[in-house]
Order: sequence, then structure tokens, then C-alpha cells
Amino acid sequence: MRRRNFISNTVLTSSSLWVPSFIRNINRSNKNIPLSGSKTLIIIQLSGGNDGLNSLIPTRNDLYYKYRPTIAISPGAAIQLTDDYGLNPALKELADLFNDGDLSIINGVGYPNPDRSHFRSMDIWQTGRLGDDRMQTGWLGRYLDSECAGCNRSYKAIEIGDELSLALKGNNRDGFAMRGPQKLQQAIENNFLLKLGGDHKMQHEHHPIDYLYKTMIEVQESARYLAEKARTGRSKLDYPNSNFGQGLKQIAELMIAGTDTSIYYINLPGFDTHTQQKARQESLLKLYAQGVNTLIKDLKLYGLFQDTLIMTFSEFGRRVQENGSMGTDHGTANQVWMMGGQLKRPGLYNDGPSLIDLDQGDLKFEIDFRSIYANVLEDWLQTDAEPILGTHPPKILAV
Repeated sequence: MRRRNFISNTVLTSSSLWVPSFIRNINRSNKNIPLSGSKTLIIIQLSGGNDGLNSLIPTRNDLYYKYRPTIAISPGAAIQLTDDYGLNPALKELADLFNDGDLSIINGVGYPNPDRSHFRSMDIWQTGRLGDDRMQTGWLGRYLDSECAGCNRSYKAIEIGDELSLALKGNNRDGFAMRGPQKLQQAIENNFLLKLGGDHKMQHEHHPIDYLYKTMIEVQESARYLAEKARTGRSKLDYPNSNFGQGLKQIAELMIAGTDTSIYYINLPGFDTHTQQKARQESLLKLYAQGVNTLIKDLKLYGLFQDTLIMTFSEFGRRVQENGSMGTDHGTANQVWMMGGQLKRPGLYNDGPSLIDLDQGDLKFEIDFRSIYANVLEDWLQTDAEPILGTHPPKILAV
């Protein structure tokens, strides 16, 4: 049984009384292999397909207003960034980041032969692989495999949530899914598994049952470590009162506490705006912008922002023309937003997509998302991208 399946169906406990002897020896003799460097990567996933055209507004493009007579953001309402582009008013907290050089907006991001299924397109983004290559590992999970061979600390990559995304699943090593320090504490204080472990007799390190106990120990030690760290880091700022806002606060507090974590992953769902898009999307974008703005203020307050990269993506964009329900349907190319203190190309990384040269009503992609991954892997995480991505696309120069 793989570790992630075991974790999702088991309440973990913490006790050295029932740890098989080979695990005790491993913990004493094998030192953790740290990930390269000390930089932190935070991935924010906007699930459902955020509408990029109503996020970064082409305020002087008549075709935009022709295609979207009811849901377009008017030039007067948009927060003007350049002569041609403005932000959705719900993203006003990001305008200062843009002006300070802490935000890069990459337009026209996608991949060849796009798939408009939420599930398949998200699989493509999370695995970093196209076509029929349906992998069971994610691009970040394979990074953990390559950089942490023999490493038994799953808290090197943390997802804020109840389940681990495919992006953080590797062949030999997964990230760690968590939903608050309270659940961590419950996991490490379970008396049932304490007794169960005490009754177990060690047979062999590679025996299936002993492997499960080994896995249990590895993960419960991560739970104990994170619970202890969660008690030491405290934010002084007020985050939005939502799962997403409190999740960002949790990331900030773990970073403030000096947690030995290199990757954080968090999801904001709800962007599948087929009907009544304008109000629904603006509500979500406001939650996103306020949360991220507070997170960045926290990181700057503690001197952590310079070594942090925040990448926001969605599995696809929306159709250029609005539908009959004052919404938009599944599209193709979209934006990726990068935030950090070491951006090489802050501002608008490239021009917005053409609204004249469309592909059957969809935006044409200009930048393969794997080029962004290659940039992040090689220039931020300091590892070779080709073994992880299975290809070596031309890198962009965002970080």
C-alpha cells in the first residue's frame, strides 16, 4: 500500500514504545538530506478555471467589450496598470505589488492540444506531462524524489488541506497534507493505535505490515514536528476569515517558526463561472488578493519575502465570448501570476493575448506552462528540470 493511501485512511499516533527496532535505528543513523538551498516556493491553485480576461482587463480593446457586453469590466472600474491593461477591481491589493516590482503577470500560458476537462487539464498541470502520458506522480513529487533520495521527512512539502494533490505525489516520497494544528494533535494522541502498535511484532523491514508501521512512524513524526512548530510561530496580522485565508495564515506561521519546509501548496476553489460570473469571480478574486496581500506583508515583516516565490495558476482560462447565462465556458490559455522579491521580469512579462487571432473562439497559447516549471525548478529550486518534466522546454526568465 502506498503511503498516501495509508495516510488517508488511518489516524496516526505518536509513541516510541511501539516503534519497530529497525525504525529506531534508521532514525538514529540516517540523516535527513536537505533540499537544495533555502528558498521557499508557495503554489496557489485557482480551481475551476479562473477567467484571465476578466482578471487582467484589456481596457482599450474594443473586441473585449464586443465579446462581453454584460460581464466586461469597464475601463473606469479597472485599476489601470499600463496604458492598455488594468486589474479587476477585486484585485486592488495586488496593484501595489505590481507597482513595487513584486508581481509578474505571464500571459498566454497553456499547452498544445488543450483539454477542456477540469480533471484532465488539472492532471496535466499537476503532473507536468501531456497527451496519453497519464502519470501517477506530480512534478513536485518527482522533484522530491530526485532531491531527497532516502529522505523520510514528508513535511519538506506541505499542502494545506485534507487530501494531497497529485502535484505533490512522488514515486518514493510524497508531501504532507494537513488541516490545522488541532488535527495534527489529534493524530499524535490516539490511544487505539498506541495499543495496536504495542502489540505488533517486528518481522522484516520490507514486510508489507512492517512497511505500514514504518510509514506510520514517518508521518506521525512529521505531525509531531509540525504541531510543535505551529505553537511557536504567530502572525500579528488579520487574515480573511475563510479556509483559504486561514490556510495562508498557517503557511505564514510555519515559515515564521522556521519550519524546514521548502514547498507549500494551497487551493482556492469555485472558479467554474458558467453563470453569473461577474459577482462570483470578483468575490473569489477579492478573497485571493486580500489573503495574498496579508501573507506578503507578514513575510516582509519577518524578512522572508526575498527568498519566497508565490506562483498562482488555474487549469485553464475561459472562452473569449460570454455565454447566454452571463458567464463563460471552459477555454484554453490563461495567466500565471508570480510574486516574489527576486523577479527578473516584474510587471507584464508579455503582452496580453490577441483577441483577433483566435482558435475557434479560444485564446491561443504563447508560453508552454512547462517552460515556467523549468524556470522554477532550475533557477529557484536549483535542480535539473529535464528528468522531472521528461523534456527540456525553453525556460522563461521570471525568477
